[in-house]
Amino acid sequence: MRFLRKSFDALFDWRAATVPRMELAFEDRLRLVRRHGDFSLAYSTAIQDDLHYFGDADGYIAFATKMGQHFVLGDPVAAPAERPAYLRRFIEAARTPWFVQIGEETARVLAGLGYRINRAGIDTRLPLPAHDFSGTRNETVRYSERWLFKHGFSIVEDDGSVASHEHVKRLSDSWRAERVVKRWEMRFLNRPFRTSLGEAMRRFVLVDPEGRAVALLDFDPIFSGGEVVGYTTAFKRKFAETTPHAEIGLTKFAVDRFRKEGRGLVTLGLSPLADIRESGFDESHFWRSMFSRAYNSGHINRRIFNLQGQAAFKRRFHGEEEPTYIAFKRATPLEVMALLRLCKAV
Repeated sequence: MRFLRKSFDALFDWRAATVPRMELAFEDRLRLVRRHGDFSLAYSTAIQDDLHYFGDADGYIAFATKMGQHFVLGDPVAAPAERPAYLRRFIEAARTPWFVQIGEETARVLAGLGYRINRAGIDTRLPLPAHDFSGTRNETVRYSERWLFKHGFSIVEDDGSVASHEHVKRLSDSWRAERVVKRWEMRFLNRPFRTSLGEAMRRFVLVDPEGRAVALLDFDPIFSGGEVVGYTTAFKRKFAETTPHAEIGLTKFAVDRFRKEGRGLVTLGLSPLADIRESGFDESHFWRSMFSRAYNSGHINRRIFNLQGQAAFKRRFHGEEEPTYIAFKRATPLEVMALLRLCKAV
């Protein structure tokens, strides 16, 4: 079966538009992200394996190809005023690429270039310092942190000296064993988990009363003008038997820490297919209906990916729900299948 899939992919990839790929060194990608990485996915576009890059020394577009279709991940990593030019150049080279998990400004540019724009989910934003955990609606969040401390747990930031690589791997393996899909991790929209932190990432660890790290929460940096202005949640892992208060307590603790440091923003990442409604642009009514059905499908939530659980967890923190978009000129079931396979959702 794997051989057939690879042969099938090769046949379609042969027909794909040839896009000039820029040999952009890892250090150069990070340099550009430090200058222009002001959105949740920017850091991931720089460090994720198996991505290609289009652009120049001043900016890039990250993309991947599956079944002959090019898929762009996130917004261009470039000065905001220059992003429309990168989009136009990439479309000229790639013909009919898709753009996945983009922001409103990118969506607006693409709409002017004849693209259909559908909502693809929401990213939950906690603007700091205005957002805090006071008030009745945040009582459950405060309770989780209190419960942890009352029962002898502690939360610490880990630079690698608290939990060894081997321990973090065991922790991650335990977490993966409880997932709906256990055989592989999703890709593209997410990157694979690593036991060690990348540059400027932050890790917070929950330590049980016996001194064992039982859960962790990793954050990617969000940059502007060379400075870290905020963070976005990247990975959460825990041992299967760990209390459900762990993830909530870790998140609250980390956000409070970032607020004290003077950071301006925390984002909780994409809730795929949540809050699907009219995008405000020319869109596909068919795919809007299909996205909504997928989100509400018991089969998909039980057997493929817990979409509703993702959204419910992030809504506990009462942040601002910012829509994210997907853009395409042509959206047949074949292209949608290519995207699902690229993300390893099927």
